[in-house]
Amino acid sequence: MVLLDNYQVRNIGNLELLAKQVVEGFIIGLHKSPFHGFSVEFAEHRLYNPGETTKDIDWKVYARTDRMYTKKFEEETNLRCQIVVDASSSMYFPEVTKDSPNYTNKLRFSALGAAALMNLLMKQRDAFGLTIFEDEVKTHTRCKASTSHYRLLLTYLQQAIENNAHNRTTSAAKALHQIADSIHKRSLVVIFSDMFEHSDQSEALFSALQHLKHAKHEVVLFHTVDKSLEIDFEYENRPYLFIDMETGEQLRLQPNQVKETYVKQVAAFKDELRLRCMQYKVDFVEADINQGFRPILQAWLVKRSKMRA
Repeated sequence: MVLLDNYQVRNIGNLELLAKQVVEGFIIGLHKSPFHGFSVEFAEHRLYNPGETTKDIDWKVYARTDRMYTKKFEEETNLRCQIVVDASSSMYFPEVTKDSPNYTNKLRFSALGAAALMNLLMKQRDAFGLTIFEDEVKTHTRCKASTSHYRLLLTYLQQAIENNAHNRTTSAAKALHQIADSIHKRSLVVIFSDMFEHSDQSEALFSALQHLKHAKHEVVLFHTVDKSLEIDFEYENRPYLFIDMETGEQLRLQPNQVKETYVKQVAAFKDELRLRCMQYKVDFVEADINQGFRPILQAWLVKRSKMRA
């Protein structure tokens, strides 16, 4: 597939164009992958039944095939997908500035990943909605399948990218409970989040994931992190001032003083999260912002094929 370079992701002003490039590159790559044979023809029709209204007949198809087909509209879509993006302050790590060597961060990566999924869903006439949360749900739309809806949601994602502010805390548990209560039809729920909560909130977080499953939704969690910095703690061994982006708390130290303990504790949390996802039948997908979007689109393709089987 065509991988967007860091410069393009940094200048993410045109989400629609970038999402289209990601999707087109992915579809081209399918022909060289184990997924060759999965449907990549997105327009869907069904045979016309006598007695139905003729206004939905696709006359262009009729001219080519001499058979009548009707187009499938929103109420006939086979899939409803609610895309959930964590926009708390920790998702703006690594911090991007004009002088920063970091070309993307978790929020930008999540926004483009979400936009690419919506582009695919729209091509397949599937309905999709968007939820953006911090300490609670800030934006929530119902699922629709239209170009105007897609562009509206891109606007919300772009606003989230530009709304880079510190000291915005997260409560993924609270937000996911709100989402579970607000989606009244069985849906595929796709979550982009680092899932970083205070240690005393871990059980509440796992309970919220369980709530989504109890509501009969299929759930995919893209655990969005900068693996080298947040999981492996790969920093030069020199003094750093670490600042908590959500609380502003500061800590000055050399990485080698805490690396072993830090890596062990983060790995333990990640293992517990993965285990709970397996227990609740939630698809857990590692989404390292330095590894491109193919794992995201590939996981979506597998899940979608299973739901339609």
